[in-house]
Amino acid sequence: MNKEQLHEFIDESTGNESNICQICVVRSGVTVYEDCWRGYKLDDSVNVNSVTKGVMSLLTGIAIDKGYITGVEQKVMDFFPDYTVKRGEKTIYDVTVRHLLTMTAPYKYSSEPWTKICTSGDWTLAALDYLGGRRGITGEFKYATLGIQILAGIIERASGIKCIDLANRYLFLPLGIPEHYIHGDSSKEDQFDFFMNKCPRKNEWYSDPQGTVTAGWGLCSSARDLARIGELVAGGGMYNGKRIIPSEYLNDMTTTHLKLGERFGNMNYGYLWYMPHDEGSVCCAIGDSGNIIYTDKETGISVGMTGTFKPRIFDRVEFIEKMIIPIACSVTLQGSS
Repeated sequence: MNKEQLHEFIDESTGNESNICQICVVRSGVTVYEDCWRGYKLDDSVNVNSVTKGVMSLLTGIAIDKGYITGVEQKVMDFFPDYTVKRGEKTIYDVTVRHLLTMTAPYKYSSEPWTKICTSGDWTLAALDYLGGRRGITGEFKYATLGIQILAGIIERASGIKCIDLANRYLFLPLGIPEHYIHGDSSKEDQFDFFMNKCPRKNEWYSDPQGTVTAGWGLCSSARDLARIGELVAGGGMYNGKRIIPSEYLNDMTTTHLKLGERFGNMNYGYLWYMPHDEGSVCCAIGDSGNIIYTDKETGISVGMTGTFKPRIFDRVEFIEKMIIPIACSVTLQGSS
């Protein structure tokens, strides 16, 4: 399949590909494929859902590099000395940053309390109320979009810098990604519109009433900018000759810490990043509706893909590897034989 055929295939799709907005592929620093659909332009932004988590992992690495956080083994409660722990709760004192990053932190709920947290005045503290529990730390994987909000609070308390400012200063602008700003509104009606509205968004990041970004979802980005983040990961934390993320942290982030079950495609899990194959160097930040950063250190290929809200689309790794990678590999790069 060539570029023209792929465009037509996505344009005419009524299935899983019918919500794709943008695709950008970078290979060894060269953009080898870019296209867009559904009325989107290449530089428009989309709510990339849980790809946001992958970006939060990178911000954690930056916070560690800057000395704001001592390391992934630092206890969560070190950052909240003024928080009143509920009577009888002991587990919360043992939870570390690593537990948040690997989704092995324990929570006192069976399903995520979206309404209680997302109608509160401070989503970080509201999420903290659910951390811990009688079972203790079991090492069990528990996917927690709301729990990751605690990570945003940790970074802000540790650094004294709002996450949006830290992201702009140390991640987005050095990668050539446009400066982002917080979304502002956080009403129930606005949250629904933010997820469901299929129109292009601005370079924004959803936030709680405190102006703290949503750590588990809500970053708005273009596929082009997602591919740049993929380049950073493929480059071991380097971009255009500049160190952005410590190599030690990045290697740990993309090391398998857990083997996931069928619900998550039996993929491997690092620090909020997925490794879809047991062998090889592919890693991904994956969000609902098929939003994804796909990057391969061995081939130097990075793919950014965005999509508007569409239920039951989680993983587009197979689509990328079957339909997009062959196109990227067919391009002869300048100076290559």
